[in-house]
Amino acid sequence: MSEAKKSPPTRATKVSEITSWDIETDVIVVGFGGAGSCAAIEAANQGAEVHLFEAASAAGGSTALSGGEVYLGGSGGTAMQKKFGFEDSTENLYKYLMMQHAPQADETKIRAYAEGAAAHFDWLVEMGVPFKESYYEERVVEPTTDDCLFWCGNEKAWPEAEHCQPVPRGHVVQLEGMGAGAVLMEALEKAALDRGVRVHFETRALSLIVDEDEQVVGLLVRKDGMELACKANGGVILCAGGFVMNDEMVKKYAPRLTRANTQIGNPGDTGAGIQMGMSVGAAAINMHEGFASVPYYPPSSLTYAIIVTDKGQRFINEDAYHGRIGTHLLEQNSERFYMIADVEAYGSYEEMNFLNADVVATGETVEELEQELGMTPDSLAHTIKLYNEHAEKGEDPFFHKQPQWLRPLQPPYVALDLTPGRGVFIPYFTLGGLDTLPSGEVKKVDGSIIPGLYAAGRTACGVPRRGAGYNSGISIGDATFSGRKAGIAAAQRAK
Repeated sequence: MSEAKKSPPTRATKVSEITSWDIETDVIVVGFGGAGSCAAIEAANQGAEVHLFEAASAAGGSTALSGGEVYLGGSGGTAMQKKFGFEDSTENLYKYLMMQHAPQADETKIRAYAEGAAAHFDWLVEMGVPFKESYYEERVVEPTTDDCLFWCGNEKAWPEAEHCQPVPRGHVVQLEGMGAGAVLMEALEKAALDRGVRVHFETRALSLIVDEDEQVVGLLVRKDGMELACKANGGVILCAGGFVMNDEMVKKYAPRLTRANTQIGNPGDTGAGIQMGMSVGAAAINMHEGFASVPYYPPSSLTYAIIVTDKGQRFINEDAYHGRIGTHLLEQNSERFYMIADVEAYGSYEEMNFLNADVVATGETVEELEQELGMTPDSLAHTIKLYNEHAEKGEDPFFHKQPQWLRPLQPPYVALDLTPGRGVFIPYFTLGGLDTLPSGEVKKVDGSIIPGLYAAGRTACGVPRRGAGYNSGISIGDATFSGRKAGIAAAQRAK
């Protein structure tokens, strides 16, 4: 142990700088969220001694702040899907995820996930994670009941619905209300502690320690104002989250996300884990991508509305998942955005909504609405005329909204302001990270492996890679699944 000195995550520490080891173990895990807990559990299951370092004073990470949805299926269906009559083949899940995240999708990771996701549900249940045997059919961002199975992506929307069998894959941890991620983490924390994982809270990872052969052999941490040199015989697993809380990194790598307004994550999502990996030559990929949402349902009736630019033009099928809506909205070259609804579509918006969008115009006619919004005359009128003509026939030839959500919009009309920076809630987080194998082994730019270094969760670039292809629960599903794989691989290396 020595007095603290400046050891930034962007600089690796040479083993020659270490005079003695304060801790020696098989596997070191950085971060006690969904990925880190599962990595620690599986490493311990392999018989490895595990030390886990968490900068916060409690377990949880961003997983504990989430809605507790886990995106799972394949292998004919999870136990929950089968109970309610849904069949979900591995190929169906694989094809769907490939459609969601191409062209930057990692086929190997998606194949592994599709083949293992149903068994992963069983593993979570074995770890004590509670799931109620129930199915919630209504279109929602997140159930406010304690129900489990629900629709949470683009399964029913174009173009996926034309190529993949629609199946609900959202598995929500049981909790009356919202925020079930905390319940998920309570179970995973207990499972880790029950297996003897040594947890160090309020301990910040500072830098990786490498030997003369560029192998990662340990980790430098700060605890109680002192630096500790920790040796890992099997490897160091970085599960320190993404970089959404690092404004400088977001501006540098994912500037489009700066149009959104609410970071989703915990204070530890500073990108330190990614920076530590890069300090030893790891490749950071997909850093420009992120999730951004316009959570306009509930009420689900708003799906009947249309979303337009300040030129009165639609740009998306409004029955798409809210993350796809948000991603496409941020990509438009427009100063203002509006959701145009009629009274029926507006429905119970004032009673319950996550959107927080203001009503900025109303009109007994489209022309009145155009005038209040300052639009070019006939621009919105032309869009609504064409939309209504096709909706009357259950068609949407321009953007392929499904017939279930198609009907002509009738006066009077109301316009909600979806413009970023004008009050509407647009949450976001990052999807870039270290390049890894499905085993969690971290890769260099040339594709070679960095011995002794692993990454999982949002520190790694995993299954979810496109905001336009995101589904609720795919981040927690990927984080917990990839954490398990990394924990097994590091423990086996220790042997």
